[in-house]
Amino acid sequence: MRLVKSLLDRCFDVITLLTENATGLSLGEISRRLDIPKSAAHRLLNSLCDLGWAEQDPENGFYRLSLRLAVMGQRLLAGTRIPDICQPILDRLASNTKGLGRIAILDPDGLTWISHSQGMRSGLIYQPELVAKVPLHTTANGKAWLATLDREEALARAVASGLGRTDLGGPRVITSKQTFSAALDETEERGWAAAIEEAEAGVAAVAAVIRVGGQVVGTVSIAGPIHHFSPLVLPQLAEQVKATAEELSQLWPYRIASPSAQTNTSRISQVVGNII
Repeated sequence: MRLVKSLLDRCFDVITLLTENATGLSLGEISRRLDIPKSAAHRLLNSLCDLGWAEQDPENGFYRLSLRLAVMGQRLLAGTRIPDICQPILDRLASNTKGLGRIAILDPDGLTWISHSQGMRSGLIYQPELVAKVPLHTTANGKAWLATLDREEALARAVASGLGRTDLGGPRVITSKQTFSAALDETEERGWAAAIEEAEAGVAAVAAVIRVGGQVVGTVSIAGPIHHFSPLVLPQLAEQVKATAEELSQLWPYRIASPSAQTNTSRISQVVGNII
């Protein structure tokens, strides 16, 4: 059994690595990053290719994931009904604030963007690079979620995200644990997070967490050009984001089981969640 588990672990390590490098990686780079022999990496990659989960570029020999995993992920997301139910609410927030509204869902690795809505139709429009994972230490979404965690875990996740590096983020990015911890204190106290030129120059954002039964399931935010987020306007935008988060909490269709339910054998099938 230990051998099987080890193979499964390595297989998912390869999939995770390729997920974060969509353009593909060479066999040697995959072997180096995962700290496994080239022969073992080659066998795993060949198996993934044979099963249709990965493919090898015929020109440069790089390995990348096929679209099979993405398609299955989209099917799962559609099955939760989150996009269908939440999109109109996000559209309204974006329209009312004339900004970019976004929803991120919580997963074991952090936050992942799942939906967005552009409220500005003309003029200076903020349209960020499309990435799946939410940078935790530079974004309002990241700070909103991290503020709900134990401080030690929050800082560890922030460091893993890049806290302390000066080559990431915007001109006002936080680089010290002490300052970041103080920002989390402020976020926790007022119930919403802000990021002013921390992710990108000239861009600001406000975010709040979405809770279901007291448990955080995601975040919602509004972002845009910094001149739309003056000190006078910022609290007003924050109230709209918080109201949207509360509305999403009431309608969130993906129910997360409570800790007590996880130990109840009669409800094991509901541990992952129930779809309304």
